[in-house]
Amino acid sequence: MTTSPPGIHVRSAVELSGYTTLRLGGPATRFIEARTAREVIDAVRAADAAGEPLLVLGGGSNVLVADEGFDGTVVHIATKGVGMDSTSAGVVQLTAEAGENWDDVVAKTVSAGLGGLECLSGIPGLVGATPVQNVGAYGVEVSELLVSVDLLDRASGEVRTLTPDQLGLAYRTSVLKGTNRAVVLRVRFELADTGMSAPIRYAELANTLGVAPGERAPVERVRQSVLDLRRGKGMVLDEDDHDTWSAGSFFTNPVLSHDELDEALARIAAHVGTDVRIPQYPADGGGKLSAAWLIERAGFAKGYPGPGNRVSLSHSHTLALTNRGDGTTADLVSLAREVRDGVHRVFGVLLEAEPVLVGVTL
Repeated sequence: MTTSPPGIHVRSAVELSGYTTLRLGGPATRFIEARTAREVIDAVRAADAAGEPLLVLGGGSNVLVADEGFDGTVVHIATKGVGMDSTSAGVVQLTAEAGENWDDVVAKTVSAGLGGLECLSGIPGLVGATPVQNVGAYGVEVSELLVSVDLLDRASGEVRTLTPDQLGLAYRTSVLKGTNRAVVLRVRFELADTGMSAPIRYAELANTLGVAPGERAPVERVRQSVLDLRRGKGMVLDEDDHDTWSAGSFFTNPVLSHDELDEALARIAAHVGTDVRIPQYPADGGGKLSAAWLIERAGFAKGYPGPGNRVSLSHSHTLALTNRGDGTTADLVSLAREVRDGVHRVFGVLLEAEPVLVGVTL
């Protein structure tokens, strides 16, 4: 058993369902609330030195934890601190501690008239998770704005600063995702001090704003429009709305090679008809399909129920799997498998889960 570092309080049998947006997950054997970067470093180093299984938990918005919980130490990141520094004419560097609420930080940048992060409004979770999975929405990705990340390298025990190139950022992933190699401590972004957004690339958002794709708009308008769009899809957390008791998009949009894409498009057309427009987007070496579109066309409508109606697809968006209040992780996994296998059976496209799976597999 790991020894608690001086000054750090360790609790036992803490239910992780209280720390995830799905409200799912059993107890952690040991639970540490780390409120400073120093506490994070000390707690992680102590667990690693003792050979203790370790789960680093942020906002719990992109994680699915087994009903049996986690037999080890959970370090919950609760660090705070946001700084904005002018680095050159019209450019401001934002530095945020990993435990800051992501949307609160975005709101602060918008209030300060800084452009860049406004399209990422309403995304649940903490700052530290954003570079790990290269968070993106409405045509913007963290990789476009990221300057550097401070992290604890667990192999060496040293604190290092990595650039975006060193993080290997790609669509919803990085060299850190799916590994335990490092813990993010703080993140830096470069933003524009213009009061205007990044160029609007996403057609749905451009239509809502009444601008042409590629044009800019005031950051306040863009943030509000993004929040409105996300609420309409059940993607803004609401304690009273079970459609938001999710991990956001449960499946990533499948990225296929040119050959795989041609084969998939032919199979999809044979199923839905050649006169139906199939949403697709360019991607390196091939193309990207819409997971939500595939799920619906495979027969899984909004609100599609899982075991005992305890879990279901969101009634607002088929890409979100939701806990209706009394669901279990086993229930959600069953529904996820049914949807994944159904899409593969109909279209030959294999969807991959976006959340981190702790103690469970699909």
